[in-house]
Amino acid sequence: MSTTRSDVEVALAAAAAGAEVVRAAYGGAVTRHAKSARDFATDADLDAERAIMAVLAGERPDDGLIGEESGASGAEGARRRWLVDPLCGTLNFAAETPLVAVNVALVDGDRTLAAVSEDPLAGQAFWTDGARSHVRRDGTDAPLVPTARSGLVDVNCDGPSDRPFLGPQLVADPDFRAAFGTRVLSTTLAVAWVAAGRRAGYVTDGSVVDNVHFAAGVGLCRAAGCVVTDLGGDALHTGRGLIAAADADTHAALLAVIRPHLDRVLAASADG
Repeated sequence: MSTTRSDVEVALAAAAAGAEVVRAAYGGAVTRHAKSARDFATDADLDAERAIMAVLAGERPDDGLIGEESGASGAEGARRRWLVDPLCGTLNFAAETPLVAVNVALVDGDRTLAAVSEDPLAGQAFWTDGARSHVRRDGTDAPLVPTARSGLVDVNCDGPSDRPFLGPQLVADPDFRAAFGTRVLSTTLAVAWVAAGRRAGYVTDGSVVDNVHFAAGVGLCRAAGCVVTDLGGDALHTGRGLIAAADADTHAALLAVIRPHLDRVLAASADG
């Protein structure tokens, strides 16, 4: 039976449990579990996910669970589903680069009911109840206020090597570099930073449907009032990729630079 804690309180507790594991393991010996030639999980990924899932299973046994490492569990066919990325930025973590996130999101269809993207090493939890977005530091909450003032845009360049992927093309474009300061952090913590006003935007190619990496950040950005679309400017999940922009002007500028690259990527994909 569900507890009396609200969904966002459960999300915060689950993310905190995962963050504690990641924090304790950071800087220590790293055991790698290969997923592919270029990708792996660590014991911290696995242990953090177990800690998160234990909280969710105990607090919300009637909900579905989807974990990056463990796959689907919980109530089969449930409309409410928890999407869990226990350590986003595993390669950063393994290389002792302190840019990682613990992502927990509760979704019902395309609605985000609660989400947390926690920075376990900086001690900050970005959270939303679906209507508002805040950051929690030392037990104190402050509202997230998007702004494009920094001019910085993060571009996800981690993608498949067997087909065209927009990120590297965008970073190499002089028009993009003339308009924005380019950053490539290789963690979806950067999506939360758009909601927090630390980034003007975030761009990724690929599918973000039911994606454990992006669900929390997307929920945070939407609740904070950011402009969130696919790469073509249409509703998210109707096309390809994600643009999260601090405001409409930034979103329009990103679309203008992205459009020719997206056309080429789609054409190359069709030919392949």
